[in-house]
Parts: sequence; C-alpha cells; structure tokens
Amino acid sequence: MSAIQPRTELRESSLAPIKQSADVLPVRSVATAQAASTRVAALDFTKGALVFIMVLYHWLNYFISVEGTGYRYLRFLTPSFIFITGFFVSYVYLRKYKTGDPRLWKRLLDRGLKLAAVFAALNLLIGLALKSAGPSPLKDWHLYVSGVSADGKAAFAVLLPISYLLILSAALVQVKRLWSQAFHAACVLSIAAALLLDFHGTSNGHLQLISIGLLGTSIGFLSIDRINSISRHPWLLLLAYGGYLTALTLWTERYPLQIAGVCLSLLVIYTAGCRFERPAAVRQCVDLVGRYSLLGYIVQIAFLQVLARAAHRMGSGYGVAVLCFGIALTLTIASVAMMDRLRARNAVANRLYSAIFA
Repeated sequence: MSAIQPRTELRESSLAPIKQSADVLPVRSVATAQAASTRVAALDFTKGALVFIMVLYHWLNYFISVEGTGYRYLRFLTPSFIFITGFFVSYVYLRKYKTGDPRLWKRLLDRGLKLAAVFAALNLLIGLALKSAGPSPLKDWHLYVSGVSADGKAAFAVLLPISYLLILSAALVQVKRLWSQAFHAACVLSIAAALLLDFHGTSNGHLQLISIGLLGTSIGFLSIDRINSISRHPWLLLLAYGGYLTALTLWTERYPLQIAGVCLSLLVIYTAGCRFERPAAVRQCVDLVGRYSLLGYIVQIAFLQVLARAAHRMGSGYGVAVLCFGIALTLTIASVAMMDRLRARNAVANRLYSAIFA
C-alpha cells in the first residue's frame, strides 16, 4: 500500500478496531510511548495523508462547489478508509487472536456497534444544534440500507459502512472457525454482487464499500514484505496510477475503477510514506494524525461546518475560502495533538477516549 524499508511498527487505525491501554503513560506523548509496538510507520502516514486529503475534499464541498468533474479524482477517499479498516481486521486482529478466541469477535462487534452509536450521536447533536435542518437522517431508512440519504443531510456517513464491515467481520470470524477461506469467499461474493448491480446500471453504496473493505481484509492476510515488494517499484506503480487517471478522465467513474483507484492510491501514498522522512516535523505531524484518524475525520468536518457558516456571514470570496481551509487544517492538527498530550497526562481523559474511539 521502496528502497527504504518502513519502520517495523504497527498500530491500528483509529478508523479500524483498536485496543489502547487505559493507563496514563508517564511520557511526553501516547503515540511516542507506543513507538516500540509492532507498528508500520508508513501505514500511519497513509492514514494521516487520507485525513488531510479529506479536509481538502470537504473544504471544496463547503466553500467551492458540491459538483464538478474534479471530484472524480477524490472519490477514492471514502472507500480507502473502509479498505484500511478491513486491512487491519486481518493484519492485526486475526493475527493477534486465535480464531476461536471469543475476545476476537466480541472486540469487532463492540467496535462496530460503537461506531454506529457515534454516527447516531453526532447526527443527533447536529439536529439539535440546527433545528432548521429538517428531518433527522437517523429516521432515513434509505441511508441505512442503500447508503444514500434521501435529503443528502446525513453527516459522518462513512462511519456506517465501517460499522457494518466490523459487525460482518465479527460474524465471519465464527464462520472462519469452520472454513478458513470465509473472508476470501465473502470478498469474492460481495465484489461479484456489486459488479452485477453496477453492470445493470444500479448500485448499493454500502455493498460497494463493504466489498472494498473485505478486499482490504483479504489483502491484510499478506505479509508486509509482500506489500513492500510492490512499493519497491515506484515507477511501475506511477505508470499504473497514470493509467488509472487516464481511464478516470475518459470514462465515468464506475465501481471497477473505484476498486483500482483505492488500491493504487493507497499504494502510492504508502510508498511515499516508506521513502520520505523529511521534513521531520511534517512527517511526525502526518503520522500523529494517522494514529488518531477517526478523531481527525470527525473534528475536521465540525470545524469546516462552523467556518462555512461564519464565512457566509462575512461574505464570499476565494481569500476567505483559502483562509478557512488553513484554519480548519490547523485546528484539526491542534485537536489531535491536544488529545494525544491529554491522554498522556490524564487517566480520565485516556479512559474516555478509549471508551469512545477504541
């Protein structure tokens, strides 16, 4: 997802099921304190880069336009988060626990239900804060079944398919006890079903995203050395990525191209994370945001929504829009850094964070 080997450290994504200690760590940073764990740093970089690109994506939505051909080149973002979640299910949890260990499926189920609750709570808070927003998306069954909100007002919608993927993974863990290929079979069947719907001119957003998440799970069974072997050929990777961009320009975005876009985009970002360590301050910032990717995803949307309403009162203009982008990016980074320091110094804050995000 190079000539320079990534550091042999791995910590699970904040958008993937994670387990964190509830103890206060007597160190400068929680992220620094856990540097000795089995984390691949390039994966943290990949997640952090996705959060920063997501800031750009939502900024374009709020301040420029909700439509435009340029968006097709950013469509890989949402499925990339789902893919990484699936990747960590197999790469971390299915290696950490034996298949028959009840902690495995309970952990996945607990994490999935938590994310569904976070989605509901966030949308409830938005509905209470903006009483003129219309019907609550929590009552919109289209959103839960097809992945498309009837009124387009649902926020943090990416949390739903992630929740579904984790709950499905908890069930597949039980099947895997009887059949070792359960996850691979589910991946093939879901992709086939999504392709069939796409061929007939229809689609289901949740099915497409979950199938991409299951693809991530299948790839997560590979060793990190196999993934690194691909990233050691950056010119071939860039050539393939250029072919994908050409196809995306010539044809409308379809599900098969979305799969290719997710895999190639993540590999390009991952390869960059393997190769570039400078400037050190920038790299550390991206890695830190990657370790708190769920928090970063949530707060950047909140900041951009507040800034968009404030900018509307101040007047339009590209100068104001660019300023708001800088403010949103800065506040997102500051929020993550503040949470990391707070968790390192305060046991209550650490437990609260773990209860919500872990």
